[in-house]
Amino acid sequence: MKSLGIKKLYYSISEVSKITDLEQYVLRYWESEFEQLKPAKNRAGNRIYTNRDIKLILYIKKLLRDERYTIEGAKQVLKSYTPDDETGEQLLLIDSPKPRTKIADEQLRTDVVEVKKFLQDLLQKLN
Repeated sequence: MKSLGIKKLYYSISEVSKITDLEQYVLRYWESEFEQLKPAKNRAGNRIYTNRDIKLILYIKKLLRDERYTIEGAKQVLKSYTPDDETGEQLLLIDSPKPRTKIADEQLRTDVVEVKKFLQDLLQKLN
């Protein structure tokens, strides 16, 4: 499939499994262990992962597989983990609603403009 250069907003568990090279059952297990990892669910009840979720999963994988932390040890690291350590982005904490910020609003506008342009280009190619 040809990539049209647009970053997806949401990924299925099967896509995340391929991206992270982790089995789906591992992803589901980590959700039960790490409170920061709480992907949203769509209307059908399927998990939908954001890019932030994927970055967190990759960080957890690094802690557990590369740095050889135990689950409990990784939980302790994640308590003091700030997104600047690995991703440069703020992690979304599901337990408390994320306050809207000017930066988040600007990013959302940028993403919407990018999607709009992509759809216009696609529509033009189809016509």
